[in-house]
Amino acid sequence: MSTPHYVTLADSQMRVWRSGSGPDLLVLPGLIEAASVCADRLAGALPGWTVTALDLPGTGGSVTSWANDVAGLARLIANAARRLGLTACPLLAFDLAAPLARALPTTGWQPDGVLLVDTAMAEGWSERDLRPASLTPRADGTHLAVLWAHLRDAHVLEPRDASHPARSGAPLPAPPELDAMLRSAAVAPDRYGALWSLCLDAMRAETGSAAGESRIDGLAEVANRLAPMAAGRKAAAALPPARPFADPLRVWHDYADTPHGRIHLRRAGRGRPLLAFQSAPGSSAPLLPLLHGLAAEREVIAPDYLGNGESDKPERAVDIGALADDMLALADALGLDGFDLWGTHTGALVALDLTVRHPERIGRAVLEAPVLIPADFSADILDHYFPPLAADRWGLHLLQAWNMRRDMFLFWPWYRQERAAVRDIGVPTAAVLHDWTMGLLASGSHYDRSYRAAFRYDTRAALVRLTRPALICAGPADMLVEGLAEAKTLAPPGTEVTPTPATVWYPGQGAQAVQETIDCYAAFLNGKSEA
Repeated sequence: MSTPHYVTLADSQMRVWRSGSGPDLLVLPGLIEAASVCADRLAGALPGWTVTALDLPGTGGSVTSWANDVAGLARLIANAARRLGLTACPLLAFDLAAPLARALPTTGWQPDGVLLVDTAMAEGWSERDLRPASLTPRADGTHLAVLWAHLRDAHVLEPRDASHPARSGAPLPAPPELDAMLRSAAVAPDRYGALWSLCLDAMRAETGSAAGESRIDGLAEVANRLAPMAAGRKAAAALPPARPFADPLRVWHDYADTPHGRIHLRRAGRGRPLLAFQSAPGSSAPLLPLLHGLAAEREVIAPDYLGNGESDKPERAVDIGALADDMLALADALGLDGFDLWGTHTGALVALDLTVRHPERIGRAVLEAPVLIPADFSADILDHYFPPLAADRWGLHLLQAWNMRRDMFLFWPWYRQERAAVRDIGVPTAAVLHDWTMGLLASGSHYDRSYRAAFRYDTRAALVRLTRPALICAGPADMLVEGLAEAKTLAPPGTEVTPTPATVWYPGQGAQAVQETIDCYAAFLNGKSEA
């Protein structure tokens, strides 16, 4: 399996996927196959090369990188290649990435030969002027179905004839592979649409071949062309670690390797570290308001749990203890001897378990809305809350994920679609709901494992064992806010239990309420609250 890495540029980050061993080969995967899938496929087809496949600007983990023309996009790619130490290596570019490859020499970064694959397919799309329909998020989620159909048809149909399936070409992608590309494209769907149009227009404008490039059909021919180029080249060096931006308040992305798997991180700030643990089942992306609010005084690190978001998806049984062990391993990997904790919902239980079992490592802990509900309610949730979510050949899972996420804002629990279960939080904008749905889709079939763990955990038994200063809180719109009353009866000395004006990671919370809540967290973490 390919391994993801981030590279930090002056004002943006880009992500690459590395696989294989041997000399360097830089790959622009095109616009219909995810860089992760491309890297894995090429590592199997091209033994003896270290494949580094780039999430193209505007896709996947490279969404903070963008330019409005092919030349500007090529500069971003060249800057990333330089930062990664990729010099004078061959370049492989697929389908609509051909114009980006052709523009790279104008940036001053010169590849040692350019191999263009599937350019005939891209020229067929150019002839038909094939562009994705509007991908702007819609309230009903159908923009995801539009994107899925666009990607699937690009693989299935004759490039110059949309009425017939193609009889030749690369093997058709399996649903998980197509899903990986959809998730890469849908991180910033409007940018993906713009990238497609920029590259398509460049294909239509270009004639002939540039110096040093070769047009190739099929990976067997690619392997033949690359074989004589490997002689005398050094093996690829390790990629440099990602770096924070010069502005310490800007959120940046990173990965950390632990014995349990590779964990994706969102990071911001400097000072005493605070590990911030998400709710389930998506990624830590909803915690961005927390990072922005607290990074002025401390370093805030928000991981995606293993099995969720952009972290590894190990096959294993998951409970809160396992998630807490993962977070302790993360702290060890980052060299954190002492740190504070903030966690919400599932994350509150992870923080609680970590604090109870390893109090010598923890300073203070904010536990937002730990799960304190009746046992029969937990059992009902375990029976009904977590339907299977797996990539489907027609993209039916996209509509399922969208409506599950939407109904989580409408009802508690979401599967009780009745008047008595209505929530007052309101449905967020289509753009916000899109981001939340993408976090769920990133977790895939593993989405429920950390989520189920929260409803199996004995919160009551753990709360009474707290020995470190803790703040137990919840905002008025939180579906678990009623648990504060019981928390007051269980909380040991040194624990403060109080409502907060907002749940800062919920959409639609008032700015003043959010700031007051952030101030409450900061006061407690600084030792200035009542506790």
